[in-house]
Amino acid sequence: MGYVRRRLIALLVCVACAPAIMAQIAPRAPAAFQFEGRLRSGQIPRPPEGFEEHVVNGKLTLSLDDAIRLALANNTDIRIDEQQVQTAKNAVQRALSPFDPTVSALFDSQRQHENAYSALLGGPPVLNQLSQQTEVQVTDTMETGTNFQATFDSFKNTSNSAFYFFSPAFFTTLQFSLTQPLLKGRGFLANRGPIIVAQRGLSVSRATFEGKVNDILLTVIQDYWRVIQARETLTVQQDSLGEAQKSYDHDKRALQLGALPPLDIYRSESQVASRRVSVIQAEYLLKQQEDQLRRDLGADIEPNIRALPLNLTENPDPSAALISIDFPGALQKAFAYRPEIESIREQLAADDVNVRVAHNGLEPDLSLVGRYTTTGLNSNIVNGNFTAGTYGSAINQMFGFGYPTYEFGVNLKYPFRNHLAQAAMGDALAARRADRYSERLLHEQITLAVSNAVHALDESKLSMQAAKTALDLSQKTLQAEQHKYELGAETVFFVLEAQTELTQAQESLVQAQVSYQVATAQVDHDTGNLLQRYQVQIAGLSD
Repeated sequence: MGYVRRRLIALLVCVACAPAIMAQIAPRAPAAFQFEGRLRSGQIPRPPEGFEEHVVNGKLTLSLDDAIRLALANNTDIRIDEQQVQTAKNAVQRALSPFDPTVSALFDSQRQHENAYSALLGGPPVLNQLSQQTEVQVTDTMETGTNFQATFDSFKNTSNSAFYFFSPAFFTTLQFSLTQPLLKGRGFLANRGPIIVAQRGLSVSRATFEGKVNDILLTVIQDYWRVIQARETLTVQQDSLGEAQKSYDHDKRALQLGALPPLDIYRSESQVASRRVSVIQAEYLLKQQEDQLRRDLGADIEPNIRALPLNLTENPDPSAALISIDFPGALQKAFAYRPEIESIREQLAADDVNVRVAHNGLEPDLSLVGRYTTTGLNSNIVNGNFTAGTYGSAINQMFGFGYPTYEFGVNLKYPFRNHLAQAAMGDALAARRADRYSERLLHEQITLAVSNAVHALDESKLSMQAAKTALDLSQKTLQAEQHKYELGAETVFFVLEAQTELTQAQESLVQAQVSYQVATAQVDHDTGNLLQRYQVQIAGLSD
């Protein structure tokens, strides 16, 4: 029992020391990543939030800024895209795994009873032996490629054979082993390459996520203004229907008084029916646009929120001075701030690392090996005679380093053909070439997008000016035709025609105003300024 107790104490000491050793030699892992409001692992999707404070008189009353904040908090697409960042963080953790120290331990016990069939077995008729082994090993690979092993072995042998000097016998061994690659796998880059690539991949995922948020933000702005345009169009159509109804009522009174031929009543009546169709279509277009905006904001998840009518407070008519954008300056800004540019830069940097790692894989496998072993035995030699000691005697003798063994060697593995490494090198070069073309394509796409956005902005400004002029002339035309009709100089046909032209002019002005608001957001999006414009910061993605 004393021996077993000492053996267990020694094993526990070795295992207890292992975490301290690992803490000294393990590479530091990045700090934990967090994104504000991020769905943590294992949690169910949280319900929508922030809508109650915007409910006024039973309506969901939202400014554009309110809609943006609600979308950032509740948009499902953002939550899905956010998980890609978490996946990239996990990839960094996986890349660190080759440098995780390991501790292994084993205990083996074997009892053997054997009939004596030879005098060489030591004399007793039944040979009784007990063999026990305990081993604890710590292994670690450093970022230079150096592999370190420390192994403690303890053996106990008990036998009734007369050929053993003493029984039980304890034999302990402590071995330190060091293997250093000299060509393949040598140096920080060859070993940290996967970590660097994973870290670059994390930067790519962050930039990609920022680009996704940028795109979703633009979609929210576009859908917000589409709802306003649909609402204003419905108002215009309703006013047009009201004017047509007034003309029809006037014609009916004239018909009753005999001042209008019976066949002329159909023209004004048909206009009422036609404009009622336009009102119905405008009503359902507004419902569709509102449903799309609710989906952007996450307001379609809870039935009680989805049932609230929308009240958007923004005015499509620009209150401030119209902005002017210089194309060269806008393009330079886009190349500096677009998250897609940062993403492709990080990807190209990762490609360079992959090429260098793949080149190292073409090198021969040459490594330097060194081992040092010290042993101990529970024996003492007194006057040429062996005397048995305790298990502690074996430990003391081992740590006395009186019986060392030194070993030095070089291992070489030279492949005459290395198809796997050559293919990996080819893949790395091909991926880098593809990403360089992707970078050029991205520059072309951004250039075209900025050019189109600037042109759309200029077009919307000119369209607003022309639409205002057309609206003013349409109003004057309608007044003139109405006056002529009342005097009996013209038929109702010209009044109805003027009403239709006024409706078209009003719709054109609303469309031009909304187009200007959307074009302004599009320019900010394509130049990478949209998040800053609305003071949106993506927090919690840095390590």
